[in-house]
Amino acid sequence: MADLRIQQPDGDVTLADWRFVHNAVVPAHRLSLAEARERAKRDHLEVAYLGDAPVGCTTVRPPAAGTATATVIARVLPAHRRRGLGGELYARGLRRARELGAEMIETVVLSSSGNGLRFACRNGFQEVERYLLDGETVPWVDLRLARTATGRREGPGRPRRGV
Repeated sequence: MADLRIQQPDGDVTLADWRFVHNAVVPAHRLSLAEARERAKRDHLEVAYLGDAPVGCTTVRPPAAGTATATVIARVLPAHRRRGLGGELYARGLRRARELGAEMIETVVLSSSGNGLRFACRNGFQEVERYLLDGETVPWVDLRLARTATGRREGPGRPRRGV
C-alpha cells in the first residue's frame, strides 16, 4: 500500500470523498454533505486514498462529557477489502480515541453487514446490543472492545490469548 494516504477532510472536496465511502458502505443510512459537515464538527473523520481514489474512511466519536467511551468506525469499499486497509484504519482510529481519553472503545455496524460484523469480532469486539432507529428496518449492532485477563483492551496488535 505504498500509495496509501490517510487524511482528515479539509474542505468540501475531501469531505465529499469521506461521504462517498460512508454512503457506499452504509447505503441504508446515506448522509447528505450537510450532515457530513455536521459530523466533522463533533467527530474526528479521516478518509483513505490509494493514489487519488478514496477507498476507506473512519469516524471516531470522542467520549461524551462524563464518560470515557469512544466509538471507532472504519469503512472500506468492497473492492479494497482483505488487503489490511481496514486493520490500519481501525488501529489509527483506536489510537485517536485513546488520545481523546477513551478508556472504553465501542463500534457500531449494520446487522446486514456480515463482513463488518466479522471484522469487528476478529478485532476483539463483542456484541452488546441490537436496535432499530426510528423509520429504519435494518437493526444496528453496538459492539464493545473486550478486555483481556489483565484488563487491557483487545484490538489490532493485541491478539486474544487463551481463546
